[in-house]
Amino acid sequence: MTTAQVEFTETELLADVPVVEPLVAGGVRCHGGFDADGHYVSPRTRFRWPAIEAWGEQHREHFSNELIDPPMAWWERSYPSVDQARFLIRAGVPEPLMATLTRIGTVEGYGANIRLLKPKDLQRHFVEDIRGTAIDHLGGGLFEAHGRDEAGWEAEAGHRDMWFAARDIAFERTLDELDVEAMLARMGFGPGKPGTEVARLLPDDIAPELEMMVTLMVRVLFIEISAFHTFAWAEAWMSDTELVAGDGAAARLVSYIRADETPHVGYLRTALSEMRDRTWVGEGGATHSGTDMIGRIWDPLLAQSLGPAREEARRATRGEVEHWCAARTNGDDILAEFNALGQA
Repeated sequence: MTTAQVEFTETELLADVPVVEPLVAGGVRCHGGFDADGHYVSPRTRFRWPAIEAWGEQHREHFSNELIDPPMAWWERSYPSVDQARFLIRAGVPEPLMATLTRIGTVEGYGANIRLLKPKDLQRHFVEDIRGTAIDHLGGGLFEAHGRDEAGWEAEAGHRDMWFAARDIAFERTLDELDVEAMLARMGFGPGKPGTEVARLLPDDIAPELEMMVTLMVRVLFIEISAFHTFAWAEAWMSDTELVAGDGAAARLVSYIRADETPHVGYLRTALSEMRDRTWVGEGGATHSGTDMIGRIWDPLLAQSLGPAREEARRATRGEVEHWCAARTNGDDILAEFNALGQA
């Protein structure tokens, strides 16, 4: 039986491991830093990472069930491929890659919205005790830590600006010529449709705010897991010092972001597993299987992530490649060679 600490204050879950050197990228002070051996240390992990491990072990002991673990292999590798990305740089058409890095940083900024969730009294939604679980700490530091990681906190930049810094280090170019607002609009980041309502997936007696929270958690989990392909993709071509500037600094910066994202996957899969293996309570007192409740949200969101969402992202990226090739006098030849390196 685990004897590890399983209850933490918000202050503890937001606490940093002491570092001897801060992380500075492109002149920007970022979160995290380096220990005495020069190893990167992620922010807010002094207690958060041990807590996630303790909650997972506790859950396995109490419920004799493994944690949810969607394999990264479910999501295909990034588009364009590494070979196609390298070709675009050699062909003098780096803008689609700059646009992709800008989109990633923008998504990271949006991801910080998870900190706006302020769940209270989550015990009322479950029959079994949730004390000393990840569920009970979602509103007590976990969501806040996640948001600070993504968008930064106070004077320290987070993942949003770290992706932008990696882009600027790699290409040493101004973004003025990109027209970032037009680029983001082309890639689907325009204004949303006001008044659009999302149909409920759970029984009417399940609190809407609980369904909304769990839905966001599942969406973010899928984004975080699929993003590991993006990390590997970006690190591969950014580490090529013959193609990009910065002597590998951009690739190293991406590796630090990848390390920071690991606790996000950890706490989300742990809390969702805890919810799956518990009995849910409706507002009128009726009970529901946690496996059924999580499944009703999980299955359609997984299908969306692996299908339409992935295809839409691919179309947006493809549109950027075509847009910037069209701006070159030999654009048709560049696009043909690009296509020959991988499936269009």
